[in-house]
Amino acid sequence: MNATSHPSATTTRRFDVVIVGSGLAGLSTALLLPSHLQVAILTKRTIADGSSGWAQGGIAAVLADDDSFEAHVQDTFVAGAGLCDPGATRFTVEHAPEAIAWLRAMGTQFTQHDGELHLTREGGHSHRRIVHAADATGAAVQHTLIDRVRLAPNVQVFESHVLADLILSDKHAVGGADSAGSQRRCLGAYAFNEDTDEVEAFVAPHTVLCTGGAGKVYLYTSNPDTATGDGIAAAWRAGCRVGNMEFIQFHPTCLYHPDAKSFLISEAVRGEGGLLKLPDGTRFMPAHDERAELAPRDVVARAIDFEMKKHGLDCVYLDISHQSPEFLREHFPNILARCAELGIDITKEPIPVVPAAHYTCGGVVTDLNARTDLAGLYVVGEASCTGLHGANRLASNSLLECMVFARAAVADMASQACAEIPAIKPWDDSRVIDADEQVVLSHNWDELRRFMWDYVGIVRTDKRLERAAHRIALLQSEIREFYTHYHVTRDLLELRNLLQVADLIVRSAQARKESRGLHFSRDYPELLAEAVPTVLVP
Repeated sequence: MNATSHPSATTTRRFDVVIVGSGLAGLSTALLLPSHLQVAILTKRTIADGSSGWAQGGIAAVLADDDSFEAHVQDTFVAGAGLCDPGATRFTVEHAPEAIAWLRAMGTQFTQHDGELHLTREGGHSHRRIVHAADATGAAVQHTLIDRVRLAPNVQVFESHVLADLILSDKHAVGGADSAGSQRRCLGAYAFNEDTDEVEAFVAPHTVLCTGGAGKVYLYTSNPDTATGDGIAAAWRAGCRVGNMEFIQFHPTCLYHPDAKSFLISEAVRGEGGLLKLPDGTRFMPAHDERAELAPRDVVARAIDFEMKKHGLDCVYLDISHQSPEFLREHFPNILARCAELGIDITKEPIPVVPAAHYTCGGVVTDLNARTDLAGLYVVGEASCTGLHGANRLASNSLLECMVFARAAVADMASQACAEIPAIKPWDDSRVIDADEQVVLSHNWDELRRFMWDYVGIVRTDKRLERAAHRIALLQSEIREFYTHYHVTRDLLELRNLLQVADLIVRSAQARKESRGLHFSRDYPELLAEAVPTVLVP
């Protein structure tokens, strides 16, 4: 056989568990696994990249005497607009105190007041129940867990490794399905190593996707560049159902400044008395909702979107300057410092803000053990759809979900006999050549993010969704040809995934003939009597 038609020799690495993603979901899973298991964490940039480190608000948990699990469950139900799964919601809420205790045992330093954990309140919560580390909770938690992972002898971290696709028993096992046993399963992941420019096979009986959301499908997002929906797209291609993808949460207040990419102004600023104003200083939230600035974030985002379109504004303003400088330094040191760097003194003037795609409420459908439809494959965190968030995520429930379902996945993996892994086919790189058409990728990437923002954003119509679906189909056929003929790169893999996720968002939005939670349609402004999740089947 001549060299040109022979598949390239693929580096194959064998582990007990392969985790894709190094945010809170991935790190928690790795640290909770028994130490005799060999674990790989694949992360596409460095271990510290990803959304978790950017989370400002905190983690919701019932810890105060005047609070209750029932109240937290009800607040979640209200935010989720009737679509939260009751079992998943109770499961998450009841395991929250344990998750906080585990983070403290790991060494996370949360903000305290008089020797007790300081609990703050955020929009949608009826009680103070947000455990936080000043206004940079995600960063504090991530730093603690990254240090722990670096010390764990059974965990290896592979940076600059981008998920290319899942390894499937019926497709990639040598000898096909017969060699892998009767049940179709996931046997690990192919990952593109950017440093060597080659695809490697990471083989394991258990694979956990902790790949986060898909905010980069939109022009304006609070998410880091890594949020390209890789796990959702790969699981869909592998035959897993996805749910509720039309529910994209737009954070109402992202800092609006040409030099400030993706900087969030936390919900807690409104929780502590921040007021939203037009450029002339007029408040507008009371006209939109009786809860005014403390309304759930979908209501606030829609109100800002409405006012910006009505008045032709680039942004609106969030004013917390009536609080003392000491109060702001104590509660919002990072926001104060970042704004000051950009010449905005929040102790004296309002903060320019704009809505931005923030959180993917839907994802790969999982059960209470984080299992998907594919044996051997788990999904934890923002990439999953557990049913907790329903039609709109309640503030500070997302970091919580990462930890609760990481623990559930670990318990499930530990209870199973290890599956025998057959030999895996190498990644076939024989047909492909290096693409000289980088310009095509960057053009398609820009076009996708712009039309998703314009047509599938905060307010939707049938006509806009149709236009988006048409554009996605054209781009997908272009990228399919690219993927077949050219050597893979991170940009190509990410764009392929973003297009797949965009397609799932649009199809889900088209299927919902009502306005509920984060999905608002001009053509169907009413709420239907029955709340039904949107589930797409490959």
